[in-house]
Amino acid sequence: MKKVVICEDYCKGCELCVSVCPLHVLALSSRLNAQGYHPAELIDEEKCNNCTFCARICPDAAIEVYKPVPVSAGREKKD
Repeated sequence: MKKVVICEDYCKGCELCVSVCPLHVLALSSRLNAQGYHPAELIDEEKCNNCTFCARICPDAAIEVYKPVPVSAGREKKD
């Protein structure tokens, strides 16, 4: 499961998310979205720590951050 999902159709390339990422795992894409903007993209998913700074600062709500749900003791994870 992805940690960060960026809706490219909503992103206007403002770079606010890029500027607040403490681990520098976001950057603007070289490709254009349907509106003609360079959307943000996650460049290092393994390094992302799910801090949610990017999603909280995004003025267009284009970013969703998913935190892993720990498996409870005594319960097996189903695939």
